[in-house]
Amino acid sequence: MTAIRKAMIMGAGLGSRMRPLTDKLPKPLVPFMGKPLIDHALERLEAAGVEEVVVNLHYKADILESHLKRRAHPRIVFSDERDALLDTGGGLKKARPLFGEEPILVMNSDTVWAEGMTPVMERMKAFWDPARMDALLMLAPAVTTIGECRLGDFNMDGDARLIRRKEAHVAPFMFAGVQIFHPRLLDGAPDGPFSTNLLWDKAAEEGRLFGLRLDGVWMHVGTPHDLKEAERFMQEL
Repeated sequence: MTAIRKAMIMGAGLGSRMRPLTDKLPKPLVPFMGKPLIDHALERLEAAGVEEVVVNLHYKADILESHLKRRAHPRIVFSDERDALLDTGGGLKKARPLFGEEPILVMNSDTVWAEGMTPVMERMKAFWDPARMDALLMLAPAVTTIGECRLGDFNMDGDARLIRRKEAHVAPFMFAGVQIFHPRLLDGAPDGPFSTNLLWDKAAEEGRLFGLRLDGVWMHVGTPHDLKEAERFMQEL
């Protein structure tokens, strides 16, 4: 099993779809089951053996930074995007000097799920193969997702390689907010804002984008309504 000691949480987004809850709070601090979303993420990462987490900052950065500075474990390092929001891929590129050249866990600040029999990040670390993979995405079946599930994001072949959903088609799997990411995928990436989708497309073209299905239940909490639905589901477990 691969030991991964560093991670990045994407915490810089505007959280526009979560308004009015984000009028006064950054989205990572929106409460879920009695504590901020980002605290759930940090607890997951700490349980997976992560010792240092990079968090990027932009929207209401001072509030988020103040909250995180009170936390002792895992150790928090900040990637400051106050001057310009860089999107997910640009945020990774800016933070690259902070996490070095070894694979890291990357997690959205607002991703929540109910575990299956084995913690999914342990399964991901066991499945990760740097000789074959540049990114390994946690996937959720669209049909069992709580909250908005759109048309799905990916198809997956028998070797767990991922294929993008074609336009006007439906795909069975959604990216569920967690990935193991190798920094070499940033080689040659553009400057400025860009989406991680650009990096995934590059990896997919080279047959190096893989997925692992969550055997629990993922909750897509993009709106206040989705958040309530997810809390209701968790309370009924």
